[in-house]
Amino acid sequence: MTEGARVRYAPSPTGDPHVGNIRTALFNWLYAHHTGGQFILRIEDTDQARIAPGALESIMESLEWLGLEWDEGPGVGGPHAPYTQSERHATGIYGDAADRLTAAGDAYYCYCTPEELTEMRQEQQRLKKPPRYDGRCHQLTEYDHRAREGTRRVVRFAMPTDGPPIVVNDIIRGEVYFDPSVLDDFILLKSDGFPTYHLANAVDDHLMEISHVLRADEWLSSTPKHLLLYRALGYEPPHFCHLPLILGPDRARLAKRHGATSVLDYRDTGYLPEVMVNFLALLGWSLDDKTEIISRDELVRHFSLERVGKSPSIFDQDKLSWMSGIYLRQMPEAELAQRLSEAVNAYLKGHPTPVHSEPTAEGLRTLVPLLQERLKTFAPDEVWELCEPFLVETPKYNESQLIQKGMNMQGTHEALTAVAYAIGAATPFDADTLEGVLRPLAEELQLKTRELFGAIRVAVTGRTASPPLFDTLAVLGKERVLARLGHVVTILKE
Repeated sequence: MTEGARVRYAPSPTGDPHVGNIRTALFNWLYAHHTGGQFILRIEDTDQARIAPGALESIMESLEWLGLEWDEGPGVGGPHAPYTQSERHATGIYGDAADRLTAAGDAYYCYCTPEELTEMRQEQQRLKKPPRYDGRCHQLTEYDHRAREGTRRVVRFAMPTDGPPIVVNDIIRGEVYFDPSVLDDFILLKSDGFPTYHLANAVDDHLMEISHVLRADEWLSSTPKHLLLYRALGYEPPHFCHLPLILGPDRARLAKRHGATSVLDYRDTGYLPEVMVNFLALLGWSLDDKTEIISRDELVRHFSLERVGKSPSIFDQDKLSWMSGIYLRQMPEAELAQRLSEAVNAYLKGHPTPVHSEPTAEGLRTLVPLLQERLKTFAPDEVWELCEPFLVETPKYNESQLIQKGMNMQGTHEALTAVAYAIGAATPFDADTLEGVLRPLAEELQLKTRELFGAIRVAVTGRTASPPLFDTLAVLGKERVLARLGHVVTILKE
């Protein structure tokens, strides 16, 4: 185990961070905490055209929601500030690195226009060659460069055209070999003076003393370029670890069609941060072949890069909901009641609905035993769906659902009238007493318990499915149950 690893999460503020991006942040955070190191947040905003308003705030909000606090970075500071690349660009560090490479012959100025580059690639495609920059500006003389003085230009890295394979020692994949002859002369400095990802990362990772780079698998193919760039700059490269992709259930790359992809979407639909941390940690890493529920402290204690797999992980929404349900069933009653109250009030704020009483945490505490096994998230819509029968004055009824299979309207009217009479005398009004009254009543009325109990359930809750019937009646209380039965009996009589 590496002691005191320094790792960084370096997102670009181009939109809300998606689950794959945040999974990378989580693995970096876990590794830093497991090794007693530092987790650095660095914002890569050198592609100014793609910056999205509010994206930086969303990134930081997502990390804060999940409890992934950073040791250095925006809002925290640190010995390597600033931690935003546009601010670092203003100090001239990237331009200085490009000048050093150019002076040493490891990089060169390129004046090719977008039209020339397009024409070049079209010709390569016509000749069935891999599309890549052909190095034409690398051959320019000093006279040629002086002749183009003042022309828009970029700085390209001069890749070797031959030589032995470039070996990437990846912590997960082992040794990966790349043929240098097929690698492009990539851009280091754009025509606007801003660095590309390649240059900015190499410079910043070196200056920030990053020991391990944990990033998405898609960057593995760029790593040989980065190794050559480190070598040309005289830097010691960090250890590289490329994390497996996250795929949808159809094994295609995770996308919006698979559901919510922004971490904040999951927050807003009622998932707990500890559920998301647990779930995301198991997308590519495992403790063993059986453990599914694992706390944050256990993740930190057991996390290792050796247990990160090579194969892509599947984002299973059903598994996430199952895991969420496990966490909710373990939640203390008082906390669950408080969260139910918050969710119900959030729903009512957007859907004003008359309620029997104010949905406070104290008032909803009696519902916890009934709903805790049925909850999957604290999404306001989901919570309201479960709580509505207990909160509204009178449920909405579907007459066709009131009449159970094997019964008719008259029989249902008579049965519910008998139910109201029987439970009106029930004392105490609790689940055991009500069951002791209603089961014999079904036999007396020559009805199956499924028929009678189904009619009572719809009459009292407006639903064909609910928590256990006798518990539901007890929580609603005798007065409200009798009022609802009386209302339905009147409807059936009409």
